[in-house]
Amino acid sequence: IQYSVASQYGTHTDVPRHFWGSGRDMSAITVQELMYPLVVIDKSAECAANSDFMLTVDDLKAWEAQYGRIPEGAFVAFRSDWYKKPNLDNPDENGVPHYPGWDKAAIQWLVEERNIGAIGHEPADTDPGFVTTKEGAYPYPGEQYILQVDRIQIEVMRNLDQVPPVGSLIVIGFPKLKDGTGFPTRCFAICPVD
Repeated sequence: IQYSVASQYGTHTDVPRHFWGSGRDMSAITVQELMYPLVVIDKSAECAANSDFMLTVDDLKAWEAQYGRIPEGAFVAFRSDWYKKPNLDNPDENGVPHYPGWDKAAIQWLVEERNIGAIGHEPADTDPGFVTTKEGAYPYPGEQYILQVDRIQIEVMRNLDQVPPVGSLIVIGFPKLKDGTGFPTRCFAICPVD
């Protein structure tokens, strides 16, 4: 039997092989990489005010000042409430997309200073739209980086507005496809009871 599916579609996981031919494929992702402490960085108000919002190191430090140090091995999710948009690309009248994303330096800081396990976000790209469409620029610096350092990420996440900033676990499920670069993903949060 043979199945043909779109790999990076809807809520989905990207693994290192997605951009790096020598990176791990889906079959090499371990069980330990399917559950993490969940940290939610809420920048939904900023994203509502600025479709081109970029999450920076300063934003991460401000979050830590309020909630405490981001734990080693955490899954850090960027909440933008972007999943509520009818069109994730949010194009302007000229067809240019406008959606929020990570600053590559913020992802590097999370990896190098906090040794996080993975990241996630609601738009379909890691980097903001103005970065991915900038003429002559390296189009996906943040996404290239997170996969190059052998982490996974989840894109097109939903319902982060229903999860507290700290105290939850995220559970991730996808098939162990040989040579797979990514796949639609079912993930859910186990949240503390008030």
